[in-house]
Amino acid sequence: MVSAEPLVLIVDDEAPIRRFLRASLVGERCRVAEAANAAEALEKAASQRPDVIVLDLGLPDRDGIAVIRDLREWSQVPIVVLSVRDREADKVTALEAGADDYLTKPFGVGELLARLRVALRHASVAGSGDEEPAFTVGDLRVDLARRQVFVAAREVRLTPIEYKLLAVLVKNAGKVLTHRQLLHQVWGPEYGDENHYVRVYVAQLRHKLEADPARPHYLRTEPGVGYRLVSE
Repeated sequence: MVSAEPLVLIVDDEAPIRRFLRASLVGERCRVAEAANAAEALEKAASQRPDVIVLDLGLPDRDGIAVIRDLREWSQVPIVVLSVRDREADKVTALEAGADDYLTKPFGVGELLARLRVALRHASVAGSGDEEPAFTVGDLRVDLARRQVFVAAREVRLTPIEYKLLAVLVKNAGKVLTHRQLLHQVWGPEYGDENHYVRVYVAQLRHKLEADPARPHYLRTEPGVGYRLVSE
């Protein structure tokens, strides 16, 4: 994990899942707190200030989406949803409510740990108040200060919209961004249903940045939800 022994709050009403997650996370040198319902989750989030929250949506007292919205009123703690709900609409709703990531059950522990590392790293950078002037992953390098983009040391020329879209993805590297979030941040708050704009410009970016645009390495699609720029 990013920081030494980060505190992970597991919110799930199923005790076997909490035990399994606890064992997996303790093995990765994490501290773990648990909550079995929404009320307990909000109380522990306020009193223990976890570094990241793993949240199930099907809680017995309140829906997990409401918990996300309550938390976002006062906290920017990373929230990774872990739920049996696999409909695209559920994923979009959770992400637009303020979740940082979304995994469906059953899940792989390796993937969950990777998503938690990304969420913690993103929170660490955001909390430092110092935006990284350059982002690098693989052969891709984006210099935000100079507005330059390189692939394997070769400068790539982007249009203003292409660059703005890439910059938004860079600033949220590792996070899933919905079509609506990208439209609002790149084109403006009056846009929200023009998903084809995003698809067209992502396709253009892939042709300029990816070795094989048909099998993208950097710009990943979350089907029906949006896009993610890989961060490692």
